[in-house]
Amino acid sequence: MTDRIRKITDGLLSLAVFRGLLEDPVIEALVELLLAEDSEESLKADCWGEFVSELYEQGGDLSAHIRDIVLESENPYIRTVAAGKKAPAGMEAAFRQELRMFADLSQLKPWELKGLLGFDQWIELPAWETGPLELEELYEDRVAHIADVGYGVFAEHHMFSMEEEGLAAVPFYDKKGLADLIGYERERAKIIENTEALLAGLPSNNVLLYGDAGTGKSSTVKAIANDYADRGLRLIEVKKKYLYRIPALIEQLSEHPLKFILFIDDLSFSSNDDDFAALKAILEGSVAGGSKNIAVYATSNRRHLLKETAGDRAGDDLHMYDTIQESMSLAARFGLQVTFAKPDKDLYLDIVRGLAKQFGAASDPEALTQEAEAYAIRNGGRSPRAAKNFVTGLLAQKYGEE
Repeated sequence: MTDRIRKITDGLLSLAVFRGLLEDPVIEALVELLLAEDSEESLKADCWGEFVSELYEQGGDLSAHIRDIVLESENPYIRTVAAGKKAPAGMEAAFRQELRMFADLSQLKPWELKGLLGFDQWIELPAWETGPLELEELYEDRVAHIADVGYGVFAEHHMFSMEEEGLAAVPFYDKKGLADLIGYERERAKIIENTEALLAGLPSNNVLLYGDAGTGKSSTVKAIANDYADRGLRLIEVKKKYLYRIPALIEQLSEHPLKFILFIDDLSFSSNDDDFAALKAILEGSVAGGSKNIAVYATSNRRHLLKETAGDRAGDDLHMYDTIQESMSLAARFGLQVTFAKPDKDLYLDIVRGLAKQFGAASDPEALTQEAEAYAIRNGGRSPRAAKNFVTGLLAQKYGEE
């Protein structure tokens, strides 16, 4: 094994700070190729092809790929400095050494590696691109802006959902921002103000957005997440069946430099639902209240969140007042409650006109008004959702006629 190959191989195999990058398919294939230096030419060629194929899957530029995986790496060093702590001397030295090693590796040319591995010069092998890369400077900039950019998977995406196996990024999402939403400006202003307090590290409330279906409650939360992503806001949607995971999630995120909205959509409970007490404890307990970078935003069609029947209030409970208060107690744990009521006629038509203009589906104003009102009557009443569905139908009709 040549000195140069040994240096690269040993540098990769001895990674400590960036050890997780050994699981990257490109780096893993490169290590296999380097270890095959003394193997038969056919085996080396196979390893070469595997390495380059994996690199092509990432765009074919070795320098760009190393830049991305290093900057997005979640590692002991970045977790330490992001928490406002000083890295131990040994970790700091290893971090600098490994960063220089990756910077050197990023400039490895195909013809250079081909010669180092002892391939016959006449063999044609697939190649890759490289480019200039100031890796240490880029990493220092990443650390300086860690509160806005984050690290690991949170540096790559800003929308997540809680799944069976854990957090999963949502790469395809509704990209609407607040400017795309029409109406309910007063209601949204309260939630925006609370979100900006969260981002500034100031005391902020858990938020309950309640009201009629189709009034834009969920759209508001997601639009806020989109608009404030570049200021370090991340949204994690937690389905009701995973509410019990929230305390562990809060503990995981509490020292992260980014700010998080834990989003619970369409929240309601039956009278004997164990999740009711669980969420109440989470919202009122010190676990949720003590984390300045996390807030719970929930939407519901019910202000009191607990489904009740007439029989529940006419039953044989000797302490009916206490029971009713218990049913209202969860909503009270949300420091900010914002009502999204069905729009009146004027607001509904304003939304229709705004969406028609936004989507390029505008038609005669008088006809638009009459058709929009007729649509609302046929489809359960006025709401922003009804307005959107109506305008979408107009758009489809317009393109159908063309």
